[in-house]
Amino acid sequence: MMTNSNATRNTLKTLKVAVIGLGYVGLPLAVEFGKFRSVVGFDNNEKRISDLNDGIDLTGEVEAQDFKESVNLEITHDETKLSSANCYIVTVPTPIDSYKKPDISPLIKASKTVAKYLNKGDLVIYESTVYPGATEDDCVPVLENFSKLKFNIDFCVGYSPERINPGDKEHRLTNICKVTSGSTLESAELVDSLYSEIISAGTHKAESIKVAEAAKVIENTQRDLNIALINELAVIFDKMDIDTESVLNAAGTKWNFLPFRPGLVGGHCIGVDPYYLMHKAESLGCHPEIITAGRRINDNMSFFAVSKLIKSMLKRCIQVEQSKVLVLGLAFKENCPDIRNTGVIGIIDELKEFNIEVDVYDPLVDPESAMKEFSIDLIGRPKEGVYDAVILAVPHKVFADMAINKVRSFGKKKHLLYDVKYLWPQNDVDLRL
Repeated sequence: MMTNSNATRNTLKTLKVAVIGLGYVGLPLAVEFGKFRSVVGFDNNEKRISDLNDGIDLTGEVEAQDFKESVNLEITHDETKLSSANCYIVTVPTPIDSYKKPDISPLIKASKTVAKYLNKGDLVIYESTVYPGATEDDCVPVLENFSKLKFNIDFCVGYSPERINPGDKEHRLTNICKVTSGSTLESAELVDSLYSEIISAGTHKAESIKVAEAAKVIENTQRDLNIALINELAVIFDKMDIDTESVLNAAGTKWNFLPFRPGLVGGHCIGVDPYYLMHKAESLGCHPEIITAGRRINDNMSFFAVSKLIKSMLKRCIQVEQSKVLVLGLAFKENCPDIRNTGVIGIIDELKEFNIEVDVYDPLVDPESAMKEFSIDLIGRPKEGVYDAVILAVPHKVFADMAINKVRSFGKKKHLLYDVKYLWPQNDVDLRL
């Protein structure tokens, strides 16, 4: 329950903002605030800072015009610049580790950095996706220990979960309703007022930080479960030799049928957030069955997808071992260069288990990132007539704009065209998920 406190001595007018982490979430935020007030945008990636100061955003989230309009924004990798702020907004990633457990080490590191410069009366706002309780139970103790200040006496915290949808040019930061919260009544009001400066769609002030954290983590858990249901149906319909999209189109004529499609589930949200909720639930002795089942189904879709391809290759008398397969797309979603936790890597790894030579083509993805993250050497334009199978894994517009005959030309005379994302009509391809 929030209480009154004089820990936050600043007003909306006196707030000096610093955004820590300038990725998909932090950069648009810093740029928007920079149109209205003085802002320091900090990231310890010097190459990223150099690009941004040249007006280059490799994530594609911020346009050149936005940089020009953000006249009050200073972008830097100099940590000491944070000393000028009294409101710190933390937007670092919160991934999962190899055991699919929450990795909040970037959040703890950022909290330690903020604590160096934290003064009495300051406000710290977290946007990173976490399990309910993480802000107050994990981050606040770090702020206290390294600043020697007392929570809700000397400083306050807020939580306003990010809702950035990478690659989405329609739903942008400013026109998506923002959930806000604070550790005291005063700080909650201040956080809400601050975001109201830039959010045209309005804000929703949650009753507590834990409510705001929980709201965020279930948004993507809900989507994950809906996709898992459709993926399971796709497996069932495959056994029945029924085209899944045809079934979904028929069912979709009912007004309240949800328009989900089967596919790979990855990215920094849907494929990650459920594990944060599962971790917290299990720590309390609760073992979530539906959420766990949904994750298991979605994580296994790459195995199902490749198994379907191998069976079809054998039926067509296409030699599997030492065959060549072209994978179109590496990003976790269409029209976006983001490869974090991409589901495509599962398909690539499964193909390699069969001693298949795999080429990956994705003109939107930075080749250096692909090599650093997955040791994948992206190819340039695919050669014609060399592949035993072509897999459409990500429905980028650049692939949609290709004539189907052009896509087919990458294959040998006898090949399979596998549309994992239902980009093309059923009659134009050999396989669909």
